[in-house]
Amino acid sequence: MVKLNGPMFSLGASGTLGKAITFASWKGRAYARGTVIPANPKAEKQLSVRAMMTFLSQNWTAINPGDKATWQDQADANVMSTFNAYIAANLATWRNFQGISQTSPFTRAQTTIVPGAASATNGVRMITVTMPVTVTNSGWAVLFFRKKAAPVTQAFDNLVHVGLVDGVNDIVFVDTPLDPATYHYNFYCASVDGKFEVINLPVNATATA
Repeated sequence: MVKLNGPMFSLGASGTLGKAITFASWKGRAYARGTVIPANPKAEKQLSVRAMMTFLSQNWTAINPGDKATWQDQADANVMSTFNAYIAANLATWRNFQGISQTSPFTRAQTTIVPGAASATNGVRMITVTMPVTVTNSGWAVLFFRKKAAPVTQAFDNLVHVGLVDGVNDIVFVDTPLDPATYHYNFYCASVDGKFEVINLPVNATATA
């Protein structure tokens, strides 16, 4: 449903009309665009971007003010908030399959975690994947990659989850819903300043019907 602001004078509108045109505003300016309906919302690349976007968004508030301030130059240059500058830069570098960072610029010099032995547990249309952290160092995230066929070569297209490093606690990912099959997992870890390191600890489990 389209909602009108000042209908007698046509001052503005918001919403979607006939599943064809979406009305909205950006920075106080009204605009209209064609409504986009994803052909396959579970496409691998979409899942990859969604997993990374979720992680970045959820963990912005925990970044200290000094590190947040390092995004100010990019924010000013692109007329956006520091949060949006952080999101845009990290998603751009992720699309190039490079590490994400809490700060700008990406120095990629810090040490990531020391992992324990990963494990995966069978479940009904689900698999629980666990990555223990034995030493945190300057680790920020663990990336979970999944394929039905082994070996799992970590790639942009097969990222399914990004887990936060929170001390020496296990990072647990419940992968669901899954079609009944055997799934294989492998990992990357990321430091707070954008360094990626491969964690080759492949595990697999079966999602049952």
